[in-house]
Amino acid sequence: MANPAAASPADGVTGTILGQTSIGGTDYILREITIAPGGSTGWHFHDGFVYGVVRSGVLSHYKADCALDGVYHAGESLVENASPDYVHIGRNSGSEPLVLDVLYTLPSHSPLSEDAPAPECAQ
Repeated sequence: MANPAAASPADGVTGTILGQTSIGGTDYILREITIAPGGSTGWHFHDGFVYGVVRSGVLSHYKADCALDGVYHAGESLVENASPDYVHIGRNSGSEPLVLDVLYTLPSHSPLSEDAPAPECAQ
């Protein structure tokens, strides 16, 4: 049996928390994320729902089967499901920085994301 691939690290990603609060066991965190041209989030999942809006640039979003499940341009929004079964990666395939405004709705004290092994199709 083959060993599972190691988690794929983010590349070219920076983030700034713009605001956060906790209400009734849920953390709400608003964050600005910038992904450099050619960069990616790394394969990951979230413990809560994540809502994003592309401020500038283009986001290419891929599912765990490596299929492209959306291309999002400035002004467009997306929702990422809460589940370890929803492994995904976001990439900036463009020549300009990609800037996202992201709202995380997470169980209290959860990490913003959890690293996941790169699927075999991504090798």
